[in-house]
Amino acid sequence: MDLVIGPLDLSAHVDEALAVQAVAFGLGPDEVAVRRQIVLRHMTYPGARALGATVGGRLIGFVYGMPNDRTHWWSTVVEPYLRAQHHEHWLDDSFVITELHVHPGHQNRGIGRSLITEITDGAAEPRSILSAIDTDSPARALYRSLGYRDLARQVLFPSAPKPYAVMGAPLPLLRR
Repeated sequence: MDLVIGPLDLSAHVDEALAVQAVAFGLGPDEVAVRRQIVLRHMTYPGARALGATVGGRLIGFVYGMPNDRTHWWSTVVEPYLRAQHHEHWLDDSFVITELHVHPGHQNRGIGRSLITEITDGAAEPRSILSAIDTDSPARALYRSLGYRDLARQVLFPSAPKPYAVMGAPLPLLRR
């Protein structure tokens, strides 16, 4: 496999990335259209950056994130849940993994692990936070293996059909 992981101009490749996310996350066209605008807005934020995984020049996975800002929508939603668990300090000096997706045909090969460890290796912040659907899943198992732990569970996002868990890990992430 000629896998290449490197910087991704996500604004220029947003449709390719969202096609991967749609397959990996089961998104319909309307959800993709909404997420397209969100991704393009996120990429204008200070410190936002993305990595892509390609095979034969085709994007098969991506990750993006940014230094957390308590004024951003995600932070305002998760803050009360973190505060209830005495973990609101995780919103400061943290690098947020906003999205991480690998095409299902390429999962379980270490690509997600490589993407998240490489993007957090470049973070200036001492810790990382993210949210994931609050079920036992391969994604949550990956995050736990990297040192992420649950900070808050049963977090409800507006219009999300399932609850999420907010997870945090000190940087650098654990290596196998």
